[in-house]
Amino acid sequence: MPFRARLRSLVADTRPLRTPAYRRLWLAGIVTLVGAQLSVVAVPTQIYQLTGSSAYVGLTGIFGLVPLLVFGLWGGAIADALDRRLVLLISGAGIGLASLALWITSATGTGGVWTVLGLFALQSALLAVNQPARSAVIPRLLPADQVPSANALNMTVAQIGAVAGPLLAGVLIPVVGLATLYLLDAVALLATLWAIWRLPPVPPERAEGPARAGLREVVAGFRYAAVHKVLLVSFLIDLVAMGAGMPRVVFPEMAHTVFGDPPEGGPALGLLFAAIPIGMVLAGLFSGWLHGVARQGVAVTVAICVWGVAVAAFGLTSSLWLAVAFLAIGGAADLVSSVYRSSMLQTVATDEMRGRMQGVFLVVVVGGPRLADMWHGPAAAAFGPGAAATAGGIAVVVLAIAVVVAFPAFWRFRAASGCEPRS
Repeated sequence: MPFRARLRSLVADTRPLRTPAYRRLWLAGIVTLVGAQLSVVAVPTQIYQLTGSSAYVGLTGIFGLVPLLVFGLWGGAIADALDRRLVLLISGAGIGLASLALWITSATGTGGVWTVLGLFALQSALLAVNQPARSAVIPRLLPADQVPSANALNMTVAQIGAVAGPLLAGVLIPVVGLATLYLLDAVALLATLWAIWRLPPVPPERAEGPARAGLREVVAGFRYAAVHKVLLVSFLIDLVAMGAGMPRVVFPEMAHTVFGDPPEGGPALGLLFAAIPIGMVLAGLFSGWLHGVARQGVAVTVAICVWGVAVAAFGLTSSLWLAVAFLAIGGAADLVSSVYRSSMLQTVATDEMRGRMQGVFLVVVVGGPRLADMWHGPAAAAFGPGAAATAGGIAVVVLAIAVVVAFPAFWRFRAASGCEPRS
C-alpha cells in the first residue's frame, strides 16, 4: 500500500461531516465543550479554595453522582418518549442558566461551598437529561456505517475542548478570576443551542403504544441491558475503569504540593486536567484504523488495562512532564475503549431502546468518575494523592480482568457479526 494511502487509512474518517445537521452540531460542540471544561476546572478549584481540603473536593462525587443516577436513567426514558430536539433545547438552556448562577455566586462571594455544590448538582441533573437525547440523535442523522466514525469525531472534539479548556482556565484564573470561567461557559453554550435549533424534529421510533417516560420504562431498559450481555459488560467494565481509576480529584492537591503551583491554581493544574484529553485527541486524530478491528471486546479489555497501568504510573512520579505523559497514554487508551463501547451500544440496541441505553451509558460514563471522586478524596487525605492514584490504577487492571472472565461473551464479541456470541 502506498504511503499516502496508508496514512489516509490511519487518520480520522470525516465522512459524517458531509451531513449538514451533524456538521453543525460537531462544529458548535468545539466552542461549547471548551466552555464546559472551564467549569469542570472551576468547580473543584473553587471548593479547594473555600475549604483547603481534598476531602471537600471529593464531595463533588456525591453531588454529581446522585443527580446522574436519577436523572440519567429518567432522561433516557424521556429521550425514548419525546421529540429529542425539544429535550435538547430545554435541558441545554437549563445548563446555561445554572452556569450563570454559579458565576453570580462566585463573583459576589455569596453562598459558600454548599451553594456551589447545590448548583453543581442541578447542572449534573440537567446534563443527565441532555446527553441521552444527544447521543440517540446521531444514528438518526447518519448512515449506520458512519456511526463509529461519528463517535470517534465526537470524542475527539470533546477532548479538544477538554484540552483547551483546562489550559485556558490555568491561564485565565490569575488574570480574570475564577468566577469569569462560569460566565464564559454559559456564553459558549449558545453555539450548541443554535445548532440544535437548526435540527429537524427527531421523535423516537416506536412500534406501538403511547409515549411514556415512567418507572416502568426505566425498568424495561435495565431488563434489556441484562439480556444483552455485551451491553451489560460494556457498562460494567467502564464503571471499573472510571470508578476505580479516574484520579482527577487529586489534581488540585498534587498541582500544589507535588508540582509547585500556588494554592489558587496555576499552569500545573491546567496541564494535569488537560493531559488525559491530550492523549484522547492524539488517538482520535489517528483513529482511522479503529473500524478495521473486529474483536472489539478484546480491544476494550486491553485498552482499559493500559489505562489502569498508566494511572498507577502517574501516581508514582514526582515529575510534572512524566505525570502528563502517563495521563496522556491513559487518555489514548480510554478513547479506544470509548469508541468501541459506543459503537457496540448503537449497533446492538434498537432505536426504541436507544435513549434508555444511552441513559445507562451516561450514568456509567459520568457517574464512574464521581465514584472515584468519592473515595480518592478521603484516600488522598489519609495516604497522599499519589498513593491514592496508584492504588486506583492497580484496582482497574485486577477488576477489569475479573469482569471479562466472569462474562466471556464480551471477550468473544465481533463487530462484523453484529450480534453477541452465546454465553
